[in-house]
Amino acid sequence: MAKVGIFFGTDTGNTRRIAKDIATALGSAIAAKPVNVRNASVTDMLAYDTLILGTPTYGEGLLPGLSTGNATESWEEFLPALAGQDFSGKKVAIYGLGNQKSYPTEFVDAVFYLYEQFKHCGATIIGEWATEGYHFKASKAVVDGRFVGLALDQFKASKAVVDGQFVGLALDQENQKDLTPGRLDTWLKMLAEAWD
Repeated sequence: MAKVGIFFGTDTGNTRRIAKDIATALGSAIAAKPVNVRNASVTDMLAYDTLILGTPTYGEGLLPGLSTGNATESWEEFLPALAGQDFSGKKVAIYGLGNQKSYPTEFVDAVFYLYEQFKHCGATIIGEWATEGYHFKASKAVVDGRFVGLALDQFKASKAVVDGQFVGLALDQENQKDLTPGRLDTWLKMLAEAWD
């Protein structure tokens, strides 16, 4: 199996720490060293058959970037480079960090923007995550009743909810940090099945 590329956006370091945890859990035979998206190119991503992408959600459901107060460029500046790119045949899994209590109506919404862009580029999205255990009204990151990736925390509404499921793994390191290791383990096992 080809190595899995892990790319993340971060400012405080929480999303980077999760990327490192994922790489450690998968092992160096499977996972490449995680790369901050500010140091990556589309060509870097296209070198992998499978990608794991991580993002925090800023403020009212925004991607990290200079306009949202990030100290450096991040997903906000990277996504325009995807215009016209072909990710057909690539598998993409997404995890997102958010704070359900402080931002209950935008919990992990940034996951949706990665989901939407990579799906538009032809990628197959894997790693949808159940919404059970979260408290929310709506989320852009939920599709068909499940998160489109791993979600960690509780929330009331999120763009990351499409058709009732998160479009990626949702994580809340502020309010549900103790649940993160178990959620990551379960999610990575789901991804391994999708890679085969």
